[in-house]
Amino acid sequence: MARVLALVPDLMLSSKVSAMLGAAGHEVTVASGTPEPVGFDYDLVVCDLEAIDPGPVAALPAPAIGFYSHVDVETRDRGRNAGLDLVIPRSRMARELPDLAARLLP
Repeated sequence: MARVLALVPDLMLSSKVSAMLGAAGHEVTVASGTPEPVGFDYDLVVCDLEAIDPGPVAALPAPAIGFYSHVDVETRDRGRNAGLDLVIPRSRMARELPDLAARLLP
């Protein structure tokens, strides 16, 4: 079981992320803003790139998955350029999130 921080302010999306990762046995905490790296105690971060700046997320001491609308190339590029470990369309997140999380967890 991993501790996952979901930076997903949208209630519908955060519920989906929590349900998917919770069913995979992970403990999920939902937040609407990026915490400071000091004292950070999570194994993975999942981030809605349309609502959260990827720069501070990439600075956290944990692997990060960012998702975006498949038509929003600029948001995709911001996530990639920030250095997130995995940047994926929202549709892929909805299908594969537990498997993608497992790939990034130790």
